[in-house]
Amino acid sequence: MIVGVPKEIKPGENRVAMLPSGVAAFVAHGHEVLVEKDAGTGSGIPDAQFSLAGARLISDADDVWAHAELIVKVKEPVGPELGRMRPGQIIYTYLHLASNEALTRHLMKNCVTGIAYETIQRDDGALPLLTPMSEVAGRLSVQKAALCLEAASGGRGMLLSGVSGVKPAHVVILGAGTAGQNACHVAVGMGAHVTILDIDPGKLRYVYDIMGGHVTTLMSNRATVAEEVSEADVLIGTVLIPGARAPVLVTAEMVKQMRPGAAIVDVAIDQGGCIETSRPTTHAEPTYVAHGVVHYCVTNMPGAVPRTSTYALTNATLGYGLSLANKGLDHALREDRALRRGLNVFDGVVTHKGVADAFGIECREYPNGNG
Repeated sequence: MIVGVPKEIKPGENRVAMLPSGVAAFVAHGHEVLVEKDAGTGSGIPDAQFSLAGARLISDADDVWAHAELIVKVKEPVGPELGRMRPGQIIYTYLHLASNEALTRHLMKNCVTGIAYETIQRDDGALPLLTPMSEVAGRLSVQKAALCLEAASGGRGMLLSGVSGVKPAHVVILGAGTAGQNACHVAVGMGAHVTILDIDPGKLRYVYDIMGGHVTTLMSNRATVAEEVSEADVLIGTVLIPGARAPVLVTAEMVKQMRPGAAIVDVAIDQGGCIETSRPTTHAEPTYVAHGVVHYCVTNMPGAVPRTSTYALTNATLGYGLSLANKGLDHALREDRALRRGLNVFDGVVTHKGVADAFGIECREYPNGNG
């Protein structure tokens, strides 16, 4: 199979979808890998390393897309990439279609096969390709929140940890999944007063145990969320429903009750956001102020630390990518239910229920698929 690795063009996105070691693995299995020149520069990986691994370096992105049967990316196609896709081509990347109807319908219209990292799901519910970036985003969210609290950012002028004789910041985390747990770990480690909410008592019990009781855990409901939000110096939203739009848990009225200069980091913004006042931002202009609260809502947060993120991501994506190339699309999907759940769009139809429900589109299961 001819595999293409284009340079990412989403603003502020410096990750690359494949390491030289990944190229070597594909080549060892008899595949040809086309890597756009400078694709790895933002992650500190020079072209020479890709060449040594066996890749063919391509100067023009159009040529990569024109010849590749399988396109391996980090983020969803944007801008000129939309016109480069062709019928039957496999796009293997983060798609987040439930918050992007235009891209969903474009993929359908062009009969592109879209396999989304974020919906590849094992039988035990684990999301192996989303987990590493959720770890990065969760940890990074606290780092960004600390900056948002600084006076220069329009924040309250607070140090997250406080100092002797001065209270630390109160950090409220919505969701105790991978991102929420990692945010909690860093926030507690920095000395903040942390409260984490979730609807799953098992997750809350786990967080409480691993943090040695140095965190407040609460069952999530509308009244509790409203109360905690009003008292938060930092609010971090990490709620996720695989493949579906994130539920809005914090209303604009709740945000209005927050202290002036408080900070919001909406990690769920890739899936539409879980806070009503959130809107997508970029690394170039990451924040804005709404109702006196500083909002950080960058849609590709891990792109801020591309080297760490690239290595963490590609460690997870390589195996499934090799399966697609070695076995072909149909065999790979039929053999692996986790990979089949990653299929979002195929042959002009939506095959993932969460995406279909988001836009009122009919969902059709992949032929002879079983879950």
